[in-house]
Amino acid sequence: MVAAVEKRVAFLFPGQGSQTVNMGRDLYEVPVAREVFDTADRALGFSLSRIILDGPAATLDDTENAQPAILTVSIAALLALQEQVGIRPAVVAGHSLGEYSALVCCGSLELVDALLLVRERGRLMKVAGASNPGGMVAILGLESDRVNALCSQVQRKTGQVVQVANDNCPGQVVVSGSRDALLRLMATASDAGAKKVVPLQVTIAAHSALMQQASAAFSCAVDGADIRPPRIPVIGNVQAQPLVGVTAIREELVAQLTQSVKWTQTVQWILAQGVVALVEIGPGDVLTGLAKRIDRQVRRFNLQHLPDISEFLNWVQAGGGVE
Repeated sequence: MVAAVEKRVAFLFPGQGSQTVNMGRDLYEVPVAREVFDTADRALGFSLSRIILDGPAATLDDTENAQPAILTVSIAALLALQEQVGIRPAVVAGHSLGEYSALVCCGSLELVDALLLVRERGRLMKVAGASNPGGMVAILGLESDRVNALCSQVQRKTGQVVQVANDNCPGQVVVSGSRDALLRLMATASDAGAKKVVPLQVTIAAHSALMQQASAAFSCAVDGADIRPPRIPVIGNVQAQPLVGVTAIREELVAQLTQSVKWTQTVQWILAQGVVALVEIGPGDVLTGLAKRIDRQVRRFNLQHLPDISEFLNWVQAGGGVE
């Protein structure tokens, strides 16, 4: 029956912003999951696990630490799940940083290689953000095509970078860009009928041309990484299509820094394959909430604590809705 369920399940992995101090505390008590924390400490040369469990929040939120921390907790939750039932999902995907967790899950990256890559990714993004300050703004109530058009309009008027960073779900779009362009866009979006315009508490314009410096430098790290073909289909953020082969994965990881995350299209592609359950694995519940906005009928699970895993396993053992 597990094999029948597998064909109906997708694993999704969260991105930066889902971190909180003490995340993964109960997972840490499970030996197979604790080994993930220990591996991260050894690979990075400092006690990331202490930062994850004890903070302080300012240290955890530093992008150099937040990125490997989220990866660590996501893979710890994945292994805690797989220790109880060897379920192989039909497809995997991750939101921005979460794509690295997805690549570990599908066998394209070893955990240590993924940890080193995301630590470097975070460092380079931080450097690029200092060199080219910017920000991000969430726009609610306008569709992505409309926001794209507004970005083009503002960019022509200001000559500054402003572009869609995340197409998260219908009516929720995040934009990145330079500060002056974002201020202009916020006013323009409000005039265009946006229900809400919310500046995010970040100084990095992720998934925009302001990350070009980081993208160029990061390509060297990606070229040197040991990446293998995926054993499970993995959907890339940039095209919202399966990443077929090692070359496609390398290109995706570099392009992802400057191009938008097509999350709505990613989830829609997954559901079109007959998937009936989306399983978010890792800290937070952002992706579960977005999934509800994309398709209210799909079954959703959020696995960040041990009781969450038990609930999902009960569903699997009951047949996962398979007649």
